[in-house]
Amino acid sequence: MHLNGNNQILFLLFVGVFMGSLDIGIVGPALPSIQTYFLVNERVLSWVFTIYILFFMIGTPLMAKLSDIYGRKSIYILDIFLFALGSLITITSFSYDMLLLGRAIQGIGAGGIFPVANAFIGDIFPPDKRGGALGILSSVWGLSSVLGPILGGLLLNYSWQLLFIINLPIAGMVLIGSLYILPKSQKNGKIRFDWAGLTVLGFMVIALAYGLNQIETNNFISSVSSLNVWPYIVLSGILLPILWFVEKRAKDPLIQVNLFKSLEVKLVSSISIGTGLVQASTVFVPAFVIAALSFSTTTASLMLMPIVLTMALGAPVIGKLLDKFGSRNIMVTGAFCIVIGLFIMGFFSKSFYLFIFAGILVGVGMSTAIGSPPRYIMLIESPPKERASGQALINIITSFGQLMGGALIGAVIGSYAGAVNGYQLAYIAIGFVAILMTILALGLKSKKQQLKTMIG
Repeated sequence: MHLNGNNQILFLLFVGVFMGSLDIGIVGPALPSIQTYFLVNERVLSWVFTIYILFFMIGTPLMAKLSDIYGRKSIYILDIFLFALGSLITITSFSYDMLLLGRAIQGIGAGGIFPVANAFIGDIFPPDKRGGALGILSSVWGLSSVLGPILGGLLLNYSWQLLFIINLPIAGMVLIGSLYILPKSQKNGKIRFDWAGLTVLGFMVIALAYGLNQIETNNFISSVSSLNVWPYIVLSGILLPILWFVEKRAKDPLIQVNLFKSLEVKLVSSISIGTGLVQASTVFVPAFVIAALSFSTTTASLMLMPIVLTMALGAPVIGKLLDKFGSRNIMVTGAFCIVIGLFIMGFFSKSFYLFIFAGILVGVGMSTAIGSPPRYIMLIESPPKERASGQALINIITSFGQLMGGALIGAVIGSYAGAVNGYQLAYIAIGFVAILMTILALGLKSKKQQLKTMIG
């Protein structure tokens, strides 16, 4: 099958984004083997995930801004190279610290892959085709969520290192394809890099991630009041307004706080925090099923399939519908689906078939909330030279919601000692968050108003 120029670019971007997202889920099955290999405890082991997310959050605005300065193509290639380098370091790790270094470098690379790929869509595709293209890119989240654990389980039969080895040939293919297929992009030497913003953001995210990681959900109150937690949470809270002040004064800010002048950006950013909370809730689905339906660990993990398969299949469809109906209608419908799905899980968790149905509804909603609609909105609201930075903003805010959601949901469940009613209360609470998301989505621009913004 012959691919035209834009489709070749889209395929190349798809593979790069898929590689980065796959590495989030594929490492899960390897954690016990990594723990045995390096002889670390569960709290230290969790940094295999946490450090990836942490540097993903730092890498996202860093690489987005660099792409605005040095051009999309060169920074996309750099991101793929860094991801491959991080994978190589992880594979050859002779100590746990070296493994974490590899995961950190992977996170920086992956953090740049996503916003730069989405910015490419805004640069290359006409407005009436952007939704479909973004939908195809967004489908990788569901696809990688399905294939990640499956591939992880299969490759783990040989060695945990093999989970990261597969990144190298994929990265090599993307690097070669990028050199020949991606269009050249112009440098902008007038933009100054915002080192002050990067420094404050780095300290804020590190403090938040460390503080949240030290919370013991089974002993929430006492752990939060300990010196291992509250000083870091407080520090991250203090640094947030400092970051805002620094970015407001910066000539070329790392995080485009001026975008918040737009009501549309305020709304979609608020929705994205809720999206992160909802994403975090899906991590607890297998444990919820074990408590509610007495499933085995293996069977319980399959209960994620309705969510991730619906996301994988729904994202490209949502992208097409986005071009036709506009983002407001799509996001209101999606958020409402999440509300119904979470409430069904909370109130009818003892019913196997209703749980499956609820998973499908949540998957439909997630394919809108983390898929193309919010990214489509940011492409419209961001000036062309700041498209990558606008996409980075969505990633940072969603990741913030994920970090907070994991700790808060875990605290609710832990306070009930892992009993079914603890899970039910947690999912009902997130359902109310989804109601707020639905209300906020009603305030978004209609398709007609979006077209005026594009033209104007």
